[in-house]
Amino acid sequence: MAKALLQLIKLEFPDAVLETHSQHGDDTVVVDPAWWLVVAEFARQQLAMEMLVDLTCVDHPDREPRFDVVVHLHSLSKGQRLRLKARVGDRDGEGAEIDSLSGLWASANWSEREAWDMFGVSFKGHPDLRRILTYPEFIGHPLRRDYPAARIQPLVPYREVENIDKLPPFDHHEGMSFGRQTHDFTQGED
Repeated sequence: MAKALLQLIKLEFPDAVLETHSQHGDDTVVVDPAWWLVVAEFARQQLAMEMLVDLTCVDHPDREPRFDVVVHLHSLSKGQRLRLKARVGDRDGEGAEIDSLSGLWASANWSEREAWDMFGVSFKGHPDLRRILTYPEFIGHPLRRDYPAARIQPLVPYREVENIDKLPPFDHHEGMSFGRQTHDFTQGED
């Protein structure tokens, strides 16, 4: 039944579909990133994919394009699932940009922020694309495979926030000690 979805998408967008497969029952369409929003909108409106279950990225540092942007869709009314993929970015992660799906599914908003924060993939047209799991001064994107796991992040000052009373034991000297810079970088160190 779902293979009919793949055929339908291929017939509707012959220039957009790069490949399809149904490995292990997961029907997947890989599309040209330029067609990402158009195919997603078709899936939402014509294929009744009412629910965006998840949106994430996969890093392939030895491949160009480097990142797979992956979205899992589900039709509650028809009981069908569909995975859309698009490949973006060069080997250095530059140019990793694709259209935002947050206008089609509200759940894409947080998922795209997470993908931006963790992988550095940017989503054009996102209403509020900023870090969500790390802090603004964080350098790099920690789920990239070439991110140095032992990297020490900059020490950021304690922030006073209006209308928020922090109860003990929270104080300016507490927080995430693993993310604090405790020494100056030596030459040649990131």
